[in-house]
Amino acid sequence: MKALKWGLALTGIILIFVAAGTEKTSKLTSNFTKGNPGIASMDKLAFGPEGILLIGDTKNAAIYAINTMDFKEKSEAEEVDLEAFDQKIASSLGTTADQIQINDMAVNPISKSIYFSINIIDGTPVLLRLKGQEFEHISLQDVSYDKIELENAVGINAEDKRGRPLRVWAISDLKYHKGKVLVSGLSNKEFGSTFRSISFPFDDKQDYASLEIWHAAHGQYETHAPIKTFDIIELDKTDYLMASYTCTPLVLFPLDDLKTGVHAKGRTVAELGAGNSPLDMISYEKEGKKYFLMSNSNRPVMRIKYDEIADFKETLTEPVEEFAATEGVAYDNLPFPYVLQMDILDDKNVIYLQRTAEGDLVLRSRTTKWM
Repeated sequence: MKALKWGLALTGIILIFVAAGTEKTSKLTSNFTKGNPGIASMDKLAFGPEGILLIGDTKNAAIYAINTMDFKEKSEAEEVDLEAFDQKIASSLGTTADQIQINDMAVNPISKSIYFSINIIDGTPVLLRLKGQEFEHISLQDVSYDKIELENAVGINAEDKRGRPLRVWAISDLKYHKGKVLVSGLSNKEFGSTFRSISFPFDDKQDYASLEIWHAAHGQYETHAPIKTFDIIELDKTDYLMASYTCTPLVLFPLDDLKTGVHAKGRTVAELGAGNSPLDMISYEKEGKKYFLMSNSNRPVMRIKYDEIADFKETLTEPVEEFAATEGVAYDNLPFPYVLQMDILDDKNVIYLQRTAEGDLVLRSRTTKWM
């Protein structure tokens, strides 16, 4: 920690109290507490309304809502093109790239500021915000916040059959949608794959349903694999959870059906290839049509058209036996391999974090016109 503190001082990082504007209280933040939220791991990020940042902490199995006070509105974002991204982050923290883990990225839709969740190998969680070519270290020592602990989260010492820790999947993805904080991950229940819908502002209630899917590449039904990434799609005036899993099924669940005590069986609409894990999913509109982008561990970014999903009425029920073969909803491969994170930057641009063929980690913005 001494090295980290000296590194912060030497590199001139700006320590701020999560304040980009004047103190602002609303119905959403009226119950917030001022102080140190005690975040143990900086994992998934998502923005709610009014510049409220949602942080998923897998170690504590909790969701934190931070009032960033970053609500100065900006209609268009600046172009972003940063090379050696991980090295620049590590340097700003007084360490090296092999000592940090970049877990997630989220854009504040009001200010267009880009936030990053970082865990240092010594266990220190760090929240950073990009400002031009530099990084601001967001101090969480004295902030306005609220939190909710997940009920029946997978145990802190739980392991899979190979002895790998499962607690890292307590929160596998996180989004805000229509007054709800939506959380995928694993629980400690018999059917571990779980989806949670939590009212915001937080109260004592959280709905959570167990999930079952037909995994075509594995040729079996599964209840323990966590959703890796998800989005919400509206079909016939009904909101659906659109979830993707390792090896790579795409599955739909009616969102209103995912209530406490429900064991939900999804409709598998695509098998997008074994030997792959989805990493991130975003949606955008172009020329009046809606598209979804999904980045992957071993595939280029996939572009899926809304109309392709809406028109696909079948359910996959048979195994896909050929390795890496695909079935169901069609998709396009975009020329962007090894994209680790994505988000919507503004109405016309996306932001993505990509490992190049040369091994460099780059952060770039790109117009949706060419996506």
